[in-house]
Amino acid sequence: MNDDRGVISVLLADDENLIRAALRTMLDLEPDIDVVAEASTGEEALSKARAFTPDIAVLDLQMPILDGVEVAERLREHLPNCGVVIVTSHGRPGYLKRALSVGARGFLPKTTSASTLADVIRKVAAGGRFVDPEIAAEAISAGDSPLTPREADVLEHAAEGASVDEIARRVSLSPGTTRNYLSSAVSKLGAANRYEACVIARRFGWI
Repeated sequence: MNDDRGVISVLLADDENLIRAALRTMLDLEPDIDVVAEASTGEEALSKARAFTPDIAVLDLQMPILDGVEVAERLREHLPNCGVVIVTSHGRPGYLKRALSVGARGFLPKTTSASTLADVIRKVAAGGRFVDPEIAAEAISAGDSPLTPREADVLEHAAEGASVDEIARRVSLSPGTTRNYLSSAVSKLGAANRYEACVIARRFGWI
């Protein structure tokens, strides 16, 4: 935790070892930031967070098993004093909205400079927020997802190439109901078919 010298303790979580190592090297140059733990998966990030109780968790958006948003949501429940900063190479509007909805207080692309990341960590540790301006502008122009949670869930499985019967099994629905959800999603997105609907929904980060 933030010690008497005002040093901010940080957990870094990213499944790409080179990126995580580079982030650590850059942050270690900051006299008021101390990287106390690293993780390569969402589950490991939760375990390390519980063990080290960092002031800030810097999470990659896309990690195996649990993504950065899911980790942020669980941290809000179990370590509410831990501020979350999400970094991503996929700054889609839907991801930003998901992240903010579960309590993340920082959201920025991986192309951000080391000095900006350090400043964001300081700002979030002080109780503030930071969202990359370009991503924020795109989120505003994109609007909210027209899909219901169930439609998004079904469409996400379709994006993986699963058949209707397989999707139905995964989401515990009948094949007929699954087709209805897919048809509704395709219609709402103005797509020609479910594959095009998946592309549109992915582009906006709605699935």
